[in-house]
Amino acid sequence: MNKTELINAISEKAGLSKVDAKKALDAFIETVGEELKKGEKIALVGFGTYSVTEKAARKGINPRTKATINIPAKKVVKFKAGAELANL
Repeated sequence: MNKTELINAISEKAGLSKVDAKKALDAFIETVGEELKKGEKIALVGFGTYSVTEKAARKGINPRTKATINIPAKKVVKFKAGAELANL
């Protein structure tokens, strides 16, 4: 399912116009992104939890040259499915 299909599904299930469904989805995505940038955790009961974790710097190998490279530390978004979603 792509974004357009998701907007259509939200529109049908919620009884909204496609324009309103798109606004709602865009607002959700923007709000989640802003909160994750602040380091906040987002818990949606029954759906799951979004959080930000930090991956430590590590050494890796360039597969083409076999040279050792340093991979810098970075923050990544983690999603853990809630019980209802996990039991589908």
